Amino acid sequence: MSQTNKLRVLFCIGVNQNFFDASPTEAKQVWGAFGVMMKGVEETPGIRVIGNMDDDQLMVGPSTTAPWTTYILADADALENVAAVCNLFRTTPVGDSGSKLWKYCKIEARVGRELIIQG
Repeated sequence: MSQTNKLRVLFCIGVNQNFFDASPTEAKQVWGAFGVMMKGVEETPGIRVIGNMDDDQLMVGPSTTAPWTTYILADADALENVAAVCNLFRTTPVGDSGSKLWKYCKIEARVGRELIIQG
């Protein structure tokens, strides 16, 4: 097995205090926007989602640093594709409020390469 030129990316997503301060109606709109963002990740050109993990049972409350609330593991063709996923938080609307998803959540991307051990 040889090393590929693809980037291996771990998108780390945290939910901030604004979500926990939101009314039930607003929180439901955030959850809807989060679903739109997740679909957007899968549809981003140059991104292939490998899987995700939600830490909501053991991570309670806002997560402004590690450990994060949820993670997405993906392969990316280029750094621009990774930036496009992060940009979804700036552009995904939450309901009709004019707010974007980044008011309620944050994302950081860790970029590296797949670890392949040849023996």
